[in-house]
Amino acid sequence: MTAPRTLLKAWQTPPKKQFGQNFLCDPSTPRMIVSRANVSEDHVVLEIGAGLGALTIPLAQAARKVIAVEKDQRLHALLNTELALHGIDNVHLIAGDILSVDISAVAKAENTRLHVFGNLPYNISSQILVQLIAHRRHVARCVLMFQKELAERLRAEPGNKAYGRISVMLQYCAAVSPVATLEAHLFYPKPGIDSEVIEIDFSIPPRQDAPGDAVLFAVIKAAFSKRRKTLKNALSTGELPLTAAQASRALENAGILPTRRAETLSTDEFVVLGRAVQAELLQ
Repeated sequence: MTAPRTLLKAWQTPPKKQFGQNFLCDPSTPRMIVSRANVSEDHVVLEIGAGLGALTIPLAQAARKVIAVEKDQRLHALLNTELALHGIDNVHLIAGDILSVDISAVAKAENTRLHVFGNLPYNISSQILVQLIAHRRHVARCVLMFQKELAERLRAEPGNKAYGRISVMLQYCAAVSPVATLEAHLFYPKPGIDSEVIEIDFSIPPRQDAPGDAVLFAVIKAAFSKRRKTLKNALSTGELPLTAAQASRALENAGILPTRRAETLSTDEFVVLGRAVQAELLQ
């Protein structure tokens, strides 16, 4: 693996801050991630942000196929050259933004659930996670690098100030576990904060007692969009078409005090509240 600084200088391609580009420098780090993630030869991997191929190459050496998405067109020729130098021929490069990729269509074309890997830019990490949650029936699991601050939000529990909308959405439908901590010096350019690799396992059985995603996620969004307000006020003054009376009834039927706030509710309580709100909306 050629050092990112050397490669980028040789190709006259400086990192772009707008893309949140921080490239892994130490070749043992991506190999460690692939090893801990137990990537096998029957896996089809969707990689978000292939960059210079630091993770792409060990993934391709372990998996059946890698579908690599890279938005920065300046890196495509560089990446293809690196893949050729390593004798890699099972990588399909998609030029574009992951937020524009139909993940379900990719999985259907490969006739398998995908294993998603990537080092996510901080500014769109939450958007990507929401997209992956929406397509979770076609995603077996994700192994993703996040800035430490966001990783803590994903694993946060009720009562923690880091606990929020994305914490509940993810913990509702997936098992979240740490894989590794990566110090800032392992990247070029060096970011201002360490990163964490998190595994998100979507293989847990769906909850049969839950309302549809649209209602549940709307309730979660409404509750946290005004997190300083009581749940009664947050639910009745947000995007949900609920009156104050309906919000009060939903909370009462869910067994939740209307004076509580969003960050105190567990995932299970949000599911119960989602059912109660759904019942009010159907009346």
